[in-house]
Amino acid sequence: MSDYQQREATQYGTQTRTREIDAGLRAYMMRVYNYMMGGVALTGLVAYGVFSMATTNPQFAQLMYNSPLKWVVMFAPLIMVFAISAMVNRMSYGALQICFWSFAALMGASLSWIFLAYGGVSITRVFFISAAAFGALSIYGYTTKKDLSGWGTFLFMGLIGLIIASLVNIFLQSSALQFAVSCIGVLVFAGLTAYDTQRIKSMYYVGHGAATLGKMAIMGALSLYLDFINLFMSLLSLFGSSE
Repeated sequence: MSDYQQREATQYGTQTRTREIDAGLRAYMMRVYNYMMGGVALTGLVAYGVFSMATTNPQFAQLMYNSPLKWVVMFAPLIMVFAISAMVNRMSYGALQICFWSFAALMGASLSWIFLAYGGVSITRVFFISAAAFGALSIYGYTTKKDLSGWGTFLFMGLIGLIIASLVNIFLQSSALQFAVSCIGVLVFAGLTAYDTQRIKSMYYVGHGAATLGKMAIMGALSLYLDFINLFMSLLSLFGSSE
């Protein structure tokens, strides 16, 4: 084979390999987004279902919103997400799937109170605003050539600060602190959406096995799910119309 033919064969092989990697990456990212959107849909359905039961059953409403159980429901998703992150390497792909969907359902139960506090039109409006913002930020994170890894430390520190401030405000009930938390939350979770999308994309490697890629897709979806839910809740706190 001549040098020209060798160069042509090498170039063709490289291009074919690149196309295979690109196709694999697109399939992987689509899997991440499908899990994420499925989790959001399940959360919404469970939240509305719990709210509907509460409006028709006073005993159930009392149990969910005016008994010690409300604290269990409130903090259970936070505890569960930390548990999933800690045990992900020891879980099978199937077990991780069950944990992801269970977490999304539990989050729905913990967020059912928003239907009592805000009007349905207001919730719908803010949801679509959040979805549009999330989509734009995630596309930016996926397509940008800029390295966003430098954002990680700053965003993580902001996230820790938000968690602490939110826990404190459960007891203080300060409207000023809640406003500050919501404003900072929009900025932090907007940044995390772009950052996490780029991070999830960069973690893809064609040599991973099917089970490993499946677990990576679920954990990536969990990150984006949390970014979206928290962005939505921050915007709802700022722009939602209370009832």
